[in-house]
Amino acid sequence: MKLDAPVTGGPCWTELGTTDLEAARRFYTRLFGWRPETDPRQEAGGYTVAHLGEAAVAALAPLYQPSQPVAWNVSFAVTDADAAVREVTEAGGTVLFGPTDVFDAGRFAVAADPAGAAFQLWQAGTFPGAGLFNAPGSLGWAELYTRDPEQAVAFYSRVFGWTVNASERYTQWGVDGADFGGMVTMDDKFPPEVPAHWLPYFAVADVDATTAVVQKLGDVLMVPTSLPGGRRIAVLRDPQGAMFGVYRAGDQGLQG
Repeated sequence: MKLDAPVTGGPCWTELGTTDLEAARRFYTRLFGWRPETDPRQEAGGYTVAHLGEAAVAALAPLYQPSQPVAWNVSFAVTDADAAVREVTEAGGTVLFGPTDVFDAGRFAVAADPAGAAFQLWQAGTFPGAGLFNAPGSLGWAELYTRDPEQAVAFYSRVFGWTVNASERYTQWGVDGADFGGMVTMDDKFPPEVPAHWLPYFAVADVDATTAVVQKLGDVLMVPTSLPGGRRIAVLRDPQGAMFGVYRAGDQGLQG
């Protein structure tokens, strides 16, 4: 990812909704070396922020409603969450939750694109988002999986103003040309019950070693694979069922 700090329109945060917060804390602390801190306020509902050093890098949280899937979610920075949700609906998307204030940290909403891929909107208050990107254990890429790529390009370009860097092999999203993620077209290899979704990728020092740890505790959905240019990635699943990707730190992007 060519972004190294939260910017308007770009990914600024990622958080896990899970059925077992304590198990998730143990798993990701072992995998990424995180230092988790749980907000002690009762109204925070157990929201736990993971740190690397002093930098906040991700969050772990219990599920807040029965319909919420166990999943990693990607948040995109906006200057006005209320205006952003209006743009989402006008572009054919759906607002699933909010906007609502999160103490003085910021204003938050959950939305879905026309194909149903959920994402989050974050209007920063005192908390701008992750304090570290692209380093081992931190967010470094965000990938959309969809069965309607043309619709996705139209939607996200309108809502966020993203630039689109497309080749025959892959489409990359960017903010003013600084690529931060990409898009995979879901073909017949994907079971029909798998919905459109966003998948965060975390940087790691060694993709194969990280995968070996997950093999003992979770599931490996895509074994370590080398892409054009020497980039190396894997797609994994934690013990509660949340999918995430890893890539070798220092690789700029996954394809292009």
